[in-house]
Amino acid sequence: MKEQLRTLGRTLITLALAFGAGYVIMQLSGKDALEAYRVIFESAFGTPRALANTLLAATPLIFTGLATLIAFRAGIFNIGVEGSLYIGAFTAAWVGFTFTDLPGVLVVALAFAAGALTGGLWGLIPGYLKARLRVDEIVTTIMLNYVAIRFTDYLVTGPFLVPGMANAMSEQVAPQAELPRLVERSQLNFSFILALIVFALVWLLMSRTSLGYEIKAIGSNPTFARWSGMPVGRIILSVMFISGLIGGLAGAGQVLGVHYRFVSGFSRGYGFDGIVIALVGRNHPLGVLLTALLFGALRNGSSTMEMFTQIPRDLVDVVISLIIFFVAVDISFGWLRRRFGKQQTTQPQAAGD
Repeated sequence: MKEQLRTLGRTLITLALAFGAGYVIMQLSGKDALEAYRVIFESAFGTPRALANTLLAATPLIFTGLATLIAFRAGIFNIGVEGSLYIGAFTAAWVGFTFTDLPGVLVVALAFAAGALTGGLWGLIPGYLKARLRVDEIVTTIMLNYVAIRFTDYLVTGPFLVPGMANAMSEQVAPQAELPRLVERSQLNFSFILALIVFALVWLLMSRTSLGYEIKAIGSNPTFARWSGMPVGRIILSVMFISGLIGGLAGAGQVLGVHYRFVSGFSRGYGFDGIVIALVGRNHPLGVLLTALLFGALRNGSSTMEMFTQIPRDLVDVVISLIIFFVAVDISFGWLRRRFGKQQTTQPQAAGD
């Protein structure tokens, strides 16, 4: 409990420093920073519709943050959630515009299941290469992101091209495959509820199951885990499959709940944002959820800020970049403290020998 409170305190200090630095930058550029922050958070939470749009913006970030968290907790730097998101999105769209005779509940469930399965299988590729051949996952996941993006681009500009459209996109999914909206005059949909369910399942997985214990053991000390008899290779495969599966759910949710078809380049980098969400959230499910909501609020409120305060929305990206910077500094100092702390504890023993 003390460690969790300490982590929460460090996170709050990091966010305060980032917003403080953003305040200074705005003031130096001749802008009213307090008014900008007020407009952002009022337009993000001030009305039921504003809150709904914030939750809508946060939904894919919750998925991708949780997907990245699971890999990070196992010591696997998975940058490939974006690829799983694209593969899962196209598969869900294909189910939605192919099985048009199925009832709504069935076609939605099938689309989500297919998107999750293909996203998980896509994650298994770098997982297998790491578990069996010791290939660095950073390289393979980055490469496979571009393979997934270009492959889905090919599908909607070739075999599944819809003639007469200005942009490359698939056919529209069947009306019964469109996710129900939760709030009037907002696109907030059932995908947000599913994200909360996944959040709860990930929390249970990491805190109440033997697989969660093994994931944390591998992440903290893979050598000990291997020598204690844990099936490290199998656990890596499980981690990468689950990570890709959640990424596929994120893509399916965007297709069925927002775009209603697969659109080339639909993602705003949600998979890469998941890396930031997991780091800022300190690789804890609750931290990921709260950070995703914060980022959703910043992005939802940035357009209103630009309209009413004459401050460009790019300054929101500056604030997000500052958050990343201060998190990186905190992580670096933590690593240095652990490194030099170990050296100080081992030096007296060496002198005694």
